[in-house]
Amino acid sequence: MPQLVNIGEQVLNGGPTQECWSCHDMRATHFCTSCGKIQAPAGMDYFSFFGLPRKLEIDAAELEKEFYKLSRRLHPDLYARASETEQRFALEKSSQLNDAYRTLRDPVARTEYLLKLYGFHLEEQSKAATEKARQTGETKKQVVPPELLEEVFELNMQLEELRNAKKMGAADPETVDALQQAKKNFEKKLEAIDGGLRQVWKRWDALPHDAAPDAGERKAVLGELLDVLNRRTYVRNLVRDVNEALL
Repeated sequence: MPQLVNIGEQVLNGGPTQECWSCHDMRATHFCTSCGKIQAPAGMDYFSFFGLPRKLEIDAAELEKEFYKLSRRLHPDLYARASETEQRFALEKSSQLNDAYRTLRDPVARTEYLLKLYGFHLEEQSKAATEKARQTGETKKQVVPPELLEEVFELNMQLEELRNAKKMGAADPETVDALQQAKKNFEKKLEAIDGGLRQVWKRWDALPHDAAPDAGERKAVLGELLDVLNRRTYVRNLVRDVNEALL
């Protein structure tokens, strides 16, 4: 696992970026290295906030350690008697810190966030999207992995059978057993997808990150990450649908 590129005070202070609002010296990312004043939230991405390169394998323990270290320095209560400017900066940076940590500590959220940084967006597979499509009459794009078409068709038939049985107040143990087995199969597929996702992470992290964002190989790996996450979301939602039907 790669370590945070800047540790301790280096993460807190970072490298010089622009002029400090208070002393007008060259300030650092979070605190001015000259006067020590907290700095305005910069338009940086979540990786940069923690002094990290845009890579997907992160040392979770080290990330947590730096989160708490920054939390102690950026907590708004520390600036209760400071100027209005510093109080505002503390509130904004503390919020930014929480958002960055919540995103980067979760492997899937971290991957999705990286994709968004480069303009790649997941297909909307949520229940809210389904309901919106029904209300607006729009067609909701479904990312159905081709190799799952037959299984998904069979699953949908079984789900419909169970729903109809419930409406009639009838028991349908055969369909329940089939759905429980289907659930196990899709959970295994989800594990396999997660394993494949980690392999694509390794290829992404091995790329030279000083290359242009649209460089051929880099764009191809981002596209593969997008495909894997779309498949993961689809399979995860199948498991969710079965769980709800079995309640």
